[in-house]
Amino acid sequence: MAIIAIALLTFLGVLTETSMNVAFPTLMHQFHVSLAAVQWLTTGYLLANSILMLASAFFNKRFKARYLFFAAAFFFGVGDCICATATQFPVLLFGRIIQAGGVGFSGPLLTNLILATVPSHRLGTYLGFANLIILVGPALGPSFGGLIVNVASWRLIFWSTLPLVIILVVIGAPNIKQYAKTAKYAFNWLQFSLLSTALVSVMVVISLLAVPTQWLASLLLFWVAVMSAGAFIVVAQKPTSKHFLNVNIFRQPIFLLSFIPYVFMQFSNLSMNFLLPNFVQIVGQASPFIGGLILLPGSIINGLGQPVYGWLLDQYGGKLPLYVGNTCFLLAATTLMIWIPTLSISLILLVYLLFASGRSLAFSNTMTFSLKRLSPQVQADANAVYSTGQQVMGAAGTNVTAVLMSSVHFNLSGVHTNLIIGSRIMLGLIVVIGIGNFLCYWKLFKLSGVKA
Repeated sequence: MAIIAIALLTFLGVLTETSMNVAFPTLMHQFHVSLAAVQWLTTGYLLANSILMLASAFFNKRFKARYLFFAAAFFFGVGDCICATATQFPVLLFGRIIQAGGVGFSGPLLTNLILATVPSHRLGTYLGFANLIILVGPALGPSFGGLIVNVASWRLIFWSTLPLVIILVVIGAPNIKQYAKTAKYAFNWLQFSLLSTALVSVMVVISLLAVPTQWLASLLLFWVAVMSAGAFIVVAQKPTSKHFLNVNIFRQPIFLLSFIPYVFMQFSNLSMNFLLPNFVQIVGQASPFIGGLILLPGSIINGLGQPVYGWLLDQYGGKLPLYVGNTCFLLAATTLMIWIPTLSISLILLVYLLFASGRSLAFSNTMTFSLKRLSPQVQADANAVYSTGQQVMGAAGTNVTAVLMSSVHFNLSGVHTNLIIGSRIMLGLIVVIGIGNFLCYWKLFKLSGVKA
């Protein structure tokens, strides 16, 4: 019951995140903001998630699981209220950042609870079932958001989830037990501040690329990001009694070679989830409901397939799910890159179904394959890095896609033609990522003693 309650709270966070994507054209009109600006409702949300997840290893060692669950519910509920009543875009964005605390606490808590209670040979199956609950969010989110925008108001997205948070607290809190010891550790605020500054600066720089007149601000923020990241690397190497994040995990090749494809698949996933609904609405003149509906079948397969995909990893190892999944991922991205301007909405739906199935088969199993081979002492740190990495790269994917779709301009081309060109460039980048994933998997299996 504890795992289900935490997973459902995480599901609500993912549901609101993906519901908002299809409401972007409506919000652009209501608040008079650009596509590059409105996408910060997703980018800011994911970035706030990632900053909290940076400290999840510390939270896991310092605070009881029940307190972390209460914190997740509190931030989500307060953010819900702010977003539902917002009358200005900055207030709505602030509410989304507060609401991000829900998944920021509950996501890592869910994985750490499973790692603490489930034997290694069953991890794939149990993480698959947990992901099943969470990934129903992307399946329902776009259609849920599109339907609400069509028949009511986008504000109902937030009002409708608030009572569910209260119910989950009542049901979940009494069932959450403590399986790991906690202690009073000192938090390393310096490392946390440096890394957070670097991440935020990078996201703002990417967003400013859509505004050529802001080149000086982009340059300054780029150097802030570089200097903050460099300072973090130097400080992190020094011995200290304060706890934050064990960056030495990156020195383990098995972790690094799984981390790279894991985060770039999330980059591609959020890019595709942003690109396709907005493409069919702006270029294809489809309604918000149709824009969300094209993601529904693929997202349902994405969620429902998780237990089966985890079972495949437990039974047959990593080679089958990772290679087959990435092949489907690459074929779908290539198809869209070449033919997206000529594809009907039905065909885009089918190609996305292939993309989502492949990405789902490989994504979670990439992390699980690595976690099985890491010692229990570093699993919490590895989980923190995985969780943070996927949120940061998801935010980057949304941000980069928005920039390319809104800022590619050719003098003799219309708005729709420019948007098609920008979309194709983004899809080409996803194709390159798919090729790179194969190289990482080949090396990963070689190091792990698995015949590739």
